Amino acid sequence: MKKIFLTIVVALLFNSLAQAGGGWPQPKGALYLKLSEWWIVSNQHFTDVGQIDPNITSGIFNTSIYAEYGLTDRFTAIVYFPFFSRATINNEVSGTTGEILTPGDAINSIGDTDVSLKYALNKKGLIRTAATVTFGLPLGNDSGGELNNLQTGDGEFNQMIQLDASTSYQIKNTTIYASTYVGLNNRNKGFSDEFRYGFELGAGLLKSKLWLIGRITGVESFKNGEVAGESTSTSIFANNSEFTSYGVEAAYKITPKFGVSVGYASAFRGEIIFANPSYSVGVFFDLGK
Repeated sequence: MKKIFLTIVVALLFNSLAQAGGGWPQPKGALYLKLSEWWIVSNQHFTDVGQIDPNITSGIFNTSIYAEYGLTDRFTAIVYFPFFSRATINNEVSGTTGEILTPGDAINSIGDTDVSLKYALNKKGLIRTAATVTFGLPLGNDSGGELNNLQTGDGEFNQMIQLDASTSYQIKNTTIYASTYVGLNNRNKGFSDEFRYGFELGAGLLKSKLWLIGRITGVESFKNGEVAGESTSTSIFANNSEFTSYGVEAAYKITPKFGVSVGYASAFRGEIIFANPSYSVGVFFDLGK
């Protein structure tokens, strides 16, 4: 049962990884804001050997603000803040008698928050590169509900260094861009460190009003954390979790400064993570100078 609950917070990675900004910093004084709703409801999960097993239907719902602000033409401050996060688990029902064996539960709180600083390594040339340091703040609830088995955060402070490389070009009236990143995530409290990676390809259509984006993202565990104990679900919550996911997003600019977006992502391989897709909807404001 406890492995089921491991999947909930790891699923938050789908949302945070999808915010990768590429090798382009914001210009000085420019602001990009995105208000979004992201959720996943799952009745199956990848086990610690990569097999798919059923579980009690569980879900997590994040309402978040993502912001990028150009401090200078090279430095960009970035914040991802899930100001409302809800984790749920349905009733456990006997397949024989229909009796409720364990009642469902839910918690509401804020979620773990990322604060980042991006630096443009070069501002000219075909390929733009940037380095980012991210601090993961444990603001979420890592042990909630009647059984202390629901989480909106993992309870640990982590630090990640990431390198991005991006390029773009024009084909007639279509703008094409590609971006890739790698990162090392240092975790504490006995949690395993991680290698993260991703690739993103996008196309701007209708005079760059409509953007279609595809992503591949992943997390590989170094499996150097402490051996998970059995005392609480939190103690085994996020050690040695891995996944590779694919995602798509469509964003449409209604005005030059305002637009809407929808997204979908799912893991096609994983260990200790939901095996169902996630969804997102959002509105964004591009308040460039």
